[in-house]
Amino acid sequence: MANSKSAEKRVRQIEKRTVRNRAIKSEIKTLQKKTLTAAEGGNADEAKTAFSAFASAVDKAAKRNVINDSKAANMKSRTNKAIKPA
Repeated sequence: MANSKSAEKRVRQIEKRTVRNRAIKSEIKTLQKKTLTAAEGGNADEAKTAFSAFASAVDKAAKRNVINDSKAANMKSRTNKAIKPA
């Protein structure tokens, strides 16, 4: 339990950020799944479009420190590698 006003405020801020970050991460996972599903279906154009949206979301999350820059690069690299054969 927070013992000071500033600690109580920090708790409130952390709760807000946690909710926002969770939503952003969920959106990234959804876009990644959409990209991989399109690639598995053999639809190369849809996969490229979905990857573009996914990469943009990942870059924004990294810019806002929701995820680490290295993790963002790894996610984009692995997803792009998975859709290349399609």
